[in-house]
Amino acid sequence: MRKKLIPIIGVLILLGLFVVVNALYIVDETQQVVITQFGEPRGTAVTTPGLKIKIPFIQKVNYFDNRFLEWDGDPNEIPTRDKRFIHVDTYARWRISDPLKYFQRLRSELGAQSRLDDILDGETRNVIANHDLIEVVRTSNRAFAVSEEIAGEAAPESAETIEQGRAVLAAEVLRAAQTRTEDLGIEILDFQFKRLNYIAEVREAVYTRMISERKRVAEQFRSEGAGDAAEISGERERELKEITSEAYRLAQEIKGRADAEAADIYAEAYNRNPEFYRFIKTMQVLRETLDSNTVLVLSTNSDFLRYLGRAR
Repeated sequence: MRKKLIPIIGVLILLGLFVVVNALYIVDETQQVVITQFGEPRGTAVTTPGLKIKIPFIQKVNYFDNRFLEWDGDPNEIPTRDKRFIHVDTYARWRISDPLKYFQRLRSELGAQSRLDDILDGETRNVIANHDLIEVVRTSNRAFAVSEEIAGEAAPESAETIEQGRAVLAAEVLRAAQTRTEDLGIEILDFQFKRLNYIAEVREAVYTRMISERKRVAEQFRSEGAGDAAEISGERERELKEITSEAYRLAQEIKGRADAEAADIYAEAYNRNPEFYRFIKTMQVLRETLDSNTVLVLSTNSDFLRYLGRAR
């Protein structure tokens, strides 16, 4: 008899454990729970962490995240009030503030993301369409740091003053979206513009204008460089001529002094023995003017003939 009761008791224990396990559930610190019975919520949402109890097999535990969640919008082409078409990329942070209402209206995070797409994209489009491009681009009226090459030129349109600015527009989108999500059980915590850009056609024109402007500045630099190079070359030529002329002047002075000293030496030698000096000069002239094929005809009163006669 006892042997027959042992399996039955074992089965009853297993069934009891299974029932107990199914009746208990754990809520993590990052989670919140809504209990449903036959698809309908029962009681209030469970937001405190710990070990909880439910009716086994009949009730179901629906877990929802208790942390801040991310919404990343798709880039949209939106016209501004001044008829400028731009691509706007946005993002937001949100959380589930009322799990019960969230479950009743949205059911899951996928449904919440889809609903946020409609709300945030729509409010972004409304706000940007009611403001000029400059209001979306700038956040304050601080002075621009202008580079030297464009200093003094006409300021671009981005230098215009603004009344609100991008931060105010983002806050406006946030407030409008928050009023539309109050009955959804979610709270939008933050909204920001992630990226703003012109559409492809306008962007190409802007790039072309930027390239032409850079080319103009480069050409200005090249012309200024050519002018500086010509000035440096002219200065170099002037200094070279000054150095050359000064060197020529010094050379002529030295040569003049040398000729004067030589003349003084010649004069002194001539004054000491005029006859010998006359003889030496005559020999020097004859050596420079005569060669082996020259026939020299001398008169009887020639100095050279006189010197030859004396030599005999």
